[in-house]
Amino acid sequence: MSVKAAGVPEVTDADFGAEVLGADRPVLVEFTAEWCGPCRQLAPVLSEIAREQADGLKVVQIDVDQNPGTTTAYGILSMPTLMVFQGGEPVKSMVGARPKRKLLAELDGVVDGVL
Repeated sequence: MSVKAAGVPEVTDADFGAEVLGADRPVLVEFTAEWCGPCRQLAPVLSEIAREQADGLKVVQIDVDQNPGTTTAYGILSMPTLMVFQGGEPVKSMVGARPKRKLLAELDGVVDGVL
């Protein structure tokens, strides 16, 4: 069973700057790993949010094992870690899987006027 969320693109150390830091809208990044059980639980939630919020919020995943540079740069120690980036800066960090309703509530106010 893969942790890949359907419809959620994967980013790498090489394109993180362009895809996340240079994005023209807020970006929700999931730091994930193949071996992470809670990441598998979160995958369908991220797929739904990516589809429903496509106009205002970009959702991407990054594999921590394959992309140690970005993982280290942001001090990621636990999976899944969700970070919201706006204007090239991290503005919120959340650790652990959560239901869609709770995740949307946590994103509300951080991602101004989007959700």
